[in-house]
Amino acid sequence: MLLAVDAGNTNVVFALVDGGDIRARWRIATDPRRTGDEYAVWLTALLGLEGLDRKAVDKVIISTVVPRALHNLEVLSTKYFGVDPLIAGRDPVGWGMDLDVDEPQNLGADRAVNAIAAHALHPGDLVIVDFGTASTFDWVDYRGAYKGGIIAPGINLSLDALVNAAAKLPRIAIEAPATDSVIGRNTVDQMNIGIYWGYVAMIEGLVARMKTEIGRPAKVIATGGLAVLFEQHTNVFDAIEPDLTLRGLAMLAERVKG
Repeated sequence: MLLAVDAGNTNVVFALVDGGDIRARWRIATDPRRTGDEYAVWLTALLGLEGLDRKAVDKVIISTVVPRALHNLEVLSTKYFGVDPLIAGRDPVGWGMDLDVDEPQNLGADRAVNAIAAHALHPGDLVIVDFGTASTFDWVDYRGAYKGGIIAPGINLSLDALVNAAAKLPRIAIEAPATDSVIGRNTVDQMNIGIYWGYVAMIEGLVARMKTEIGRPAKVIATGGLAVLFEQHTNVFDAIEPDLTLRGLAMLAERVKG
């Protein structure tokens, strides 16, 4: 069984993949100081809740955008699962696609993995919108080449900046407003409108501009935890793929036999 690990700026997501199907998934806050031993205690307990032993895992693949977290995840794999982990983007797990950008070496592993999975799942040109710590918009052409994209502040990051910089503004939960009105009658409603509808407008506007520049029909694929929240009030998405990164990691691992 494969253990796929996606280490992002906010969370590290672990998933058990069996025959291409995601059997279980867990997440823990990203902390580069967390040791392989700490990961092992936490993960062993969760495996036990699924009725599984560590010995069920015979392959590990890791994707990370937090370089300092990689070493301890490698220790987790070698010490507790007895396997040398595959690292997404490194031999023998190269991307296997054309990175048609100025600085291909600087492309985040999560974005490359998303591109691989999206191209495998959907034909034609694609715009991939990933809602994470940053919100990213990526273009993958019909041949599967990565052509570039956009990096914008994530919605939680934007809200944190607003609350931290304005002393009288309260911390609010991010949720869809109760009505479609964009004129709030109190501070909390006005903040919710600004954050939520402002973000919807940004998504729709950037996707429209990307489609115009691409010049061909492009399918919009959304992933990340907040994709479903925005799906309620915009028709810009053609498909929601909540496990896009994990599925891409499974596809990469499948290329490496043994």
